[in-house]
Amino acid sequence: MIVDISADAKFSQEAMNETFLLTNIAPQVGAGFNRHYWAYLEDWCRRLTGTFADVYVFTVPLYLPKLDCDGKWRVHHEVIGQPPNVSVPTHFAKVVLTSKPSSPATPQILDISTGAFVLPNAEIPDQTPLENFVVPVEAVERAAGLTFFSNEVKAASKHICKSTKCELIVRRFDDAQKKTRSIAAPR
Repeated sequence: MIVDISADAKFSQEAMNETFLLTNIAPQVGAGFNRHYWAYLEDWCRRLTGTFADVYVFTVPLYLPKLDCDGKWRVHHEVIGQPPNVSVPTHFAKVVLTSKPSSPATPQILDISTGAFVLPNAEIPDQTPLENFVVPVEAVERAAGLTFFSNEVKAASKHICKSTKCELIVRRFDDAQKKTRSIAAPR
């Protein structure tokens, strides 16, 4: 999946249309997640392109287990639709790889950074630090049944939060819009 699908596909109508295929979407909690914290994370991923020569971002739906009261781990998730046949992920992950030349004198030698973040598909307070969601790339690989990077790439890379600030910019457009609507027009 691509980051903020429609925002990054404005270069052609065909690309925009492809972002809305069912193979590229998964249900997310809206207020407090998709329209807020997750959107800030997508913006952070997009802003990485200003610092690094190459940026690769993978978005992964996850169905993670919880410890039940009987001491057993179980996966519980909502199913929506009529008939109910669309599983709602319990979590979403972003896995990131960035690279840039080590120096202008040696552009063929790259500094590589990787990182992974797993967020619950739930409302997340804006002030929650992004570092709270850092997990090893291998944890996402195990949970998703995927391999994102070779062991050589993982061993040669440093964590993305050591290469750049892992801080989100909070932009609460919806709150500003509500305040604007509540201002009465002059008579």
